[in-house]
Amino acid sequence: MHNINRRGFAGALAGAGFLANTKILSAASDDSAGFKLGVASYSLRKFPRTQAIAMVKQLNTPYISVKEFHLPISSTPEEIARGRKEFEDAGLIVLSGGVISFPKDDDADIRHKFEYAKMAGFPMITCMPTAKTLPKVEKMVKEYDIRMALHNHGKSDKNFPRPQDALKAIDGMDPRCGLCIDVGHTAEAGADVVESIRMAGSRLFDVHIKDESDLSNADAQVPVGEGHMPIPAIFRELKKANYRGGVMLEYEIDENNPMPGMAKSFAYMRGVLAGMQA
Repeated sequence: MHNINRRGFAGALAGAGFLANTKILSAASDDSAGFKLGVASYSLRKFPRTQAIAMVKQLNTPYISVKEFHLPISSTPEEIARGRKEFEDAGLIVLSGGVISFPKDDDADIRHKFEYAKMAGFPMITCMPTAKTLPKVEKMVKEYDIRMALHNHGKSDKNFPRPQDALKAIDGMDPRCGLCIDVGHTAEAGADVVESIRMAGSRLFDVHIKDESDLSNADAQVPVGEGHMPIPAIFRELKKANYRGGVMLEYEIDENNPMPGMAKSFAYMRGVLAGMQA
């Protein structure tokens, strides 16, 4: 795996039929390899909750990070309860909610979003605070006992473009405050993705996985395995760090028909994990 040819490997997967049927390399293999491969539901933003749940199950993973498209923050407590039950009844394991933004220096707004997370049953939120609202978010983390993973957003992020910026910002904060490393935005910001994972250490709570044909351009996304993201090296570093959080596919292209690319992405990643185990 150290010298794997990415496109050659993807071709081998296709030849073996893996890209056509992600169930050949199943969720059980993810867990046995020590990883929780899942879906950031932003990938399915064009589809209503019930359909999105069915699509996640079709990818043969129980893990999901719920974006507001599928459980709006503006929902009533009763609506949130119904949504939470729908995920649970489908057998999905909600690892987090988000990405949730905290742009307002407003205690009531921040508290409302933590109340939402509590009612929704999110054990963690991936979030985008500002440098000014981050300390208030930490206070809510302590009060609600809900972990937060600070998401870096690359060149467009004036606060935390790189994981290194986010890591510096949470230095000394409660241990329930950590990072969500978005590998695409990390590469776009000029940071080494594998080194960023290594530096995060125990503060790494979540990973948004994706691939790009041009690592300097977060908009140049392609199915995982078809770009230049060092996917095998990322998984090796996560394994080395004994990482136990989610590796959530955030597939931002083909929004009206994302399933073929998402299936390819899962097949490639499961093939990488199978190779690591072998």
